[in-house]
Amino acid sequence: MSLPITKVAEPSTVRLVPSGRLKPPALSALVSTHGDLSDLAELESVTNERLIAETSGMPELRREDLIFSRPYRSFINASFAHTRPGGNRFNSERRGAWYCAFEVETSLAEVTFHLTRELTNIGRFENQTDYTELFAGFIGPFHDLRGIEGQPCLDPTPAVGYPAGQALAAAIIAQGGNGLLYPSVRRTTGTCLVAFHPHLVQDVRQGAVWRLVWAGLPTPAIVKL
Repeated sequence: MSLPITKVAEPSTVRLVPSGRLKPPALSALVSTHGDLSDLAELESVTNERLIAETSGMPELRREDLIFSRPYRSFINASFAHTRPGGNRFNSERRGAWYCAFEVETSLAEVTFHLTRELTNIGRFENQTDYTELFAGFIGPFHDLRGIEGQPCLDPTPAVGYPAGQALAAAIIAQGGNGLLYPSVRRTTGTCLVAFHPHLVQDVRQGAVWRLVWAGLPTPAIVKL
C-alpha cells in the first residue's frame, strides 16, 4: 500500500503517562543501605522489560537502537520495551512504539478509552489515575493516513483495527520508515503520531498533570491539577 509522505516539524506533541511512573520505586522506602538498594536494582533488572531490552534487546528491536544518554531516555525506551499482550494499533507485542498526539485533548480521549476498557473488563468503574504530560518534538518524513477513507487499521474495534495496523507498521518499518500520522480513532478532530524508532523522539520534557476519576460511571471526570 502506497501512502503519502508528510514532512513533520512538530515541537510539542503530547503523550500522557501515569504519574506513578515519575515517582521513586515503591520498594525504595523499604531499603536502608546502598547494598540493599543494589539488591533491589538487581531484582528489578530481571523483571523490568525496559531494563531487559537495554541489556539484551528485544526480538524486533536491537539494544543499540535504544537511547542511553538523553533526558527522559527511560521513558523513551520503556515505550518500545513495554507492550500489551496482542500489541496495540501500530505495534505488536514484540516491539513497542511512541504514541502521542498534536493536542492534549486527543491524548486524554485515547487514554480514557483504554483505561475505561480495562475497567469494563473487571466490571467496576471505580478508579482514580493521574497522568502527566510528556512533550516531545519530531522532525522528518512520516507516512500519512489522514484524509484516506476506509482504512482497516483505523477501525475502532481493536480486534479489527489492531491486526491491520500492525501489518501496516511492519511494512513501513521494513521500508525504513519513521512512523505514521493518523486521525485519532477516539477523538474525531484529533491528530495522532506514532514513531517506530527511539531516536526520533526529541526534546522530551514534562508538562501538566491530569486526574481522571471514575465514580461508578463509564465516563470519568477529568481535571487539570
